[in-house]
Amino acid sequence: MESQQAKDTARFEHAERFSRAILPEVSRTFALSIRMLPGGLGRAVRTAYLLCRIADTLEDEPELPASEKAALLDSLTLCFDDAAIADLLPQRLVSIAGERAHVRLAQHTDLVFVLYRSLPAGTRVHVRRWVIEMIGGMRKFVLLYPHGIRIQSLEEYKEYCYYVAGTVGYLLTDLWHEHAPSIGERQYRVLREKCRAFAEALQTVNILKDVATDAEQENSIYIPEDLLKAHGSSHALILSPERLGGTRDALATLVKLAWHDLEGARSYLLLIPRRAVPIRLFCVLPLLFAYATLRDLTRTPQALARRDVIKISRREVKSLTIFGFLVILSNSGLGWLADRAMRRPFVVAGVR
Repeated sequence: MESQQAKDTARFEHAERFSRAILPEVSRTFALSIRMLPGGLGRAVRTAYLLCRIADTLEDEPELPASEKAALLDSLTLCFDDAAIADLLPQRLVSIAGERAHVRLAQHTDLVFVLYRSLPAGTRVHVRRWVIEMIGGMRKFVLLYPHGIRIQSLEEYKEYCYYVAGTVGYLLTDLWHEHAPSIGERQYRVLREKCRAFAEALQTVNILKDVATDAEQENSIYIPEDLLKAHGSSHALILSPERLGGTRDALATLVKLAWHDLEGARSYLLLIPRRAVPIRLFCVLPLLFAYATLRDLTRTPQALARRDVIKISRREVKSLTIFGFLVILSNSGLGWLADRAMRRPFVVAGVR
């Protein structure tokens, strides 16, 4: 008869294989970044990221009533302390809707918690703290806007971004401190002052590039109603051809916020010690892609009217990746590359 230890080992190996396979299906950019991280740190970030994606999938589920979403988010929180609940949760998710890969991930929540329980105790403390903080914020907004999120003010927008992104910045920084010997107490304190801007800048860029998709397909509008009304638009008219000028003027406030936070994100990257190469590599790609995306957003005012989703070209993605790796040890080189991505597309001859 197979021993319990052998069964546990087999299940862990299954969970490890599943997590590695599903990661690029739910995020190409972060899949590449997470692969830069070694050993236990890589497993910790991969596990935490997948837990965040599960929470996001439940928040965005298009068919469930808000009360049921909140109940599922409550159960997800309980999974951190009760393995039996984690093992049973997938049975409650067999009928959820949404993007196929995200649904498949949620329906294997038990396997992600197998990985969570394999992490060192200190790592579990960080993951538990910040993912539960995120889940609590998502639950709050699900119940606050049961018929689809409709952010009302800039302060509420910042609160939402804190829950869904700022928490990730704190989580990552706590993990850097735990796993990277070169990030001591002094560096950790400084990084913690910048980490929220790092994560929230990426979130704001994602929101700005997906305004039409979020409104039409996800029934979510994150652009504050107060901003829209101040410029002659509103949530109800956000994509109306007659009000697009006002909508774009409202978006300009968030664009300004994104540029500001991206500068904070750049400072965060450059403060990471050069000896922590994998962590610098993890941070550099999403930052460069965000600079390039925001550049194109500000130069394509007609995109909103055409319902376009702004995406930088594959050639630019590859060029930024190659040069990001080449200059990763040079703060001046990274600063130059970020400035270059801000100004015009960075495409290197010969890169396809």
